[in-house]
Amino acid sequence: MDAAALLGAPELAGDLLRLEDMLRSSTSAMDPFLSQVAGHLVAAGGKRIRPALTLAAALAGGAAVDDDLIMGGISVELVHIGSLYHDDVMDEAESRRGVQSVNARWGNLVAILAGDFLLARASEIAASLGTEVAGLLAATIGRLCEGQVGELRTAFDPGRSEAAYFESIAGKTASLTAAACRIGGVVAGLPRPAVDALTAFGEAFGIVFQIRDDCLDVTGTDEQLGKPAGQDLVEGTYSLPVIRALAMPDVGDELRPLLGRPLDGPERDKAREIIQASGAVQQALATAQEYALTASAALSPLDSTPVATALAGAGQRLLAS
Repeated sequence: MDAAALLGAPELAGDLLRLEDMLRSSTSAMDPFLSQVAGHLVAAGGKRIRPALTLAAALAGGAAVDDDLIMGGISVELVHIGSLYHDDVMDEAESRRGVQSVNARWGNLVAILAGDFLLARASEIAASLGTEVAGLLAATIGRLCEGQVGELRTAFDPGRSEAAYFESIAGKTASLTAAACRIGGVVAGLPRPAVDALTAFGEAFGIVFQIRDDCLDVTGTDEQLGKPAGQDLVEGTYSLPVIRALAMPDVGDELRPLLGRPLDGPERDKAREIIQASGAVQQALATAQEYALTASAALSPLDSTPVATALAGAGQRLLAS
């Protein structure tokens, strides 16, 4: 499902095509090699959910899409892509979005510098949109770092709590979807109550997105994910379905001895089988469903525009996809 369909806003399709062209241009640098590296994951594609949220937020508030709004969406997407470059270095990832990762192709130092370049370009774009957008994006980058550090601190810890998990994903994922929506509202000049409602929606939607992604890591395939399935387990990132499975007495007794260290292929597959059979994935998705309802309710202060009504069902569509 593409981003326009997911958000229930098919009218975004043309704007997202225009955004794609402008996004590719935004990764260009004076150095041709840096342009090639910075544009590597952009060229690999992606659903562009975050910039689509920026555009949809404005439409939900009754505004129109213009070039400033598209640039606001691009700033958010560049932060996301830049963070992926850094994540892949930390994870020693070999692939991303079905292509070789930047670090695997050009090395860690190049990947880190290219990620820094994308974050700098995002900040430059945000600054052109005003001090509020610039400050918001800077604060969001800080929250991303805090969320990632929280995840690193609990790596390979089978005792990781649900509270630690939610604190981490609120920073590393939900902060950026919230910022995407807020930037859409601010750049479009929407009233503050609408901007705040859209921000709350984006925060809850981001939690839904991350829980679903974590469940897919347990149940999905390499092709579905665009990266190796079960990689979180290999890297010691114990997400909500893993935490829920560990909390089940019999299941936890079987699963816990496999964790606390890097897993080889057969161990990873065994851990996935245990979690899948436990019902923990279904429990985690039920929690995601609660956040989808929270996201929907957050939009109640908005007028009932067609996009606002459609956006209220985005969490449900995401979980059904």
